[in-house]
Amino acid sequence: MKKLILFIASILIFSNVNAQTIYDFKVTDIEGKVFDMASLKGKKVMIVNTASKCGLTPQFEELQKLYMQFKERNFVIIGFPTNDFFEQDPGTNDEIKSFCVKNYGVTFPMMSKIIVKGEAIEPLYSFLTLKSKNGLEDNHVKWNFQKYLINEQGHLVRVVGPRVKPMDESIVEWIRSK
Repeated sequence: MKKLILFIASILIFSNVNAQTIYDFKVTDIEGKVFDMASLKGKKVMIVNTASKCGLTPQFEELQKLYMQFKERNFVIIGFPTNDFFEQDPGTNDEIKSFCVKNYGVTFPMMSKIIVKGEAIEPLYSFLTLKSKNGLEDNHVKWNFQKYLINEQGHLVRVVGPRVKPMDESIVEWIRSK
């Protein structure tokens, strides 16, 4: 019996280790198609929750600039619109996409609008905010444009506050680092 319990415990421990990456998640893109996060293997990823009617919305411009500057270096930005903070993104996915393209020329992947806090939190964001799942730290999404930096193995390595601009030197250095 003791051996069986140890065997089951080791399976649970090792299965948890395997679940500690973004590659275990599938999300829906802004056009309603399944986006498999496993397609990002080998890339550095910035996950950012966005909003179209926020004081920080102009960060889209720097996000796009950062993406264009480093996309050929195995870097990608994934935007997740949310209406969780004072309803600053009330539009439909089509309206959000149109706004981002028209006003900021966004070409990095945008996903469908999600919930990033509370009981109905998107599973990917549950992973990003709970140390028991991400292995780095417990945190909460403070506001729109919070950034999560993911390494080439799919692990969370840093949480960047909403007011830190996308082209901040510490972010650029992280992208350039090996």
